[in-house]
Amino acid sequence: MNQKNKLFAAGLLLVTSLSAQAQLVDKKALTLAEARKAMAAATAEAKNNGWNVVIVVADDAGYPLTIDRLDNAQRPSVDISIGKAKTAALFRRPSGALEEAINKGRPALLSADGHVFLQGGVPIIVNGDVIGAVGVSGVRADQDEQVAMAGAKAVSR
Repeated sequence: MNQKNKLFAAGLLLVTSLSAQAQLVDKKALTLAEARKAMAAATAEAKNNGWNVVIVVADDAGYPLTIDRLDNAQRPSVDISIGKAKTAALFRRPSGALEEAINKGRPALLSADGHVFLQGGVPIIVNGDVIGAVGVSGVRADQDEQVAMAGAKAVSR
């Protein structure tokens, strides 16, 4: 490679590198400490009401950071609460809003495989960004959401 081609390649590499750096963004992330704070608030809400539920706190991609199955909570609620948290995180809205949309004539949402469109998943929002979600299953839908809201509010800003 001659000198002219080497300089061109170096310049192209520099421009590409600067473009890549310019495209990076700072992103808030839910820490384990904050996830545990959300879990503690949700657990307190469930226990105060005598509700045996499963609570999941997930990151913004819907992957669980903490899972608690309270005593006597039904086993299927584990998978359901994980699904509710994942759905709320990825769709960036409460899972109940999506259930409502389906019930009001938007059945096409059901084609989004792997999601749980049931009330009880709530996003955790910090400065307008969804950084995670809380999913709860085991009691009535509105009660699941009440527990999830308590957890999400503990860390949302």
